[in-house]
Amino acid sequence: MNKIVAIMAGSVYKILVKPGDQVEAGQDVVILESMKMEISVAVSSGGTVKEVIVSEGDFVDEGGLLIVLD
Repeated sequence: MNKIVAIMAGSVYKILVKPGDQVEAGQDVVILESMKMEISVAVSSGGTVKEVIVSEGDFVDEGGLLIVLD
């Protein structure tokens, strides 16, 4: 199981995947917004999205859990 976490504090601007989606290493899965900048969060290894923990508009702290991969 691989956990995808926020690389910085910010609001979840857009979620690009849903449970069941296949993702490849380097693929963007979430876009965070912080200080009017959009920051893409990518997966480091491929897998299947098991669970999306956050919703668009949620605020997350740095290191906060975003997505769980199988």
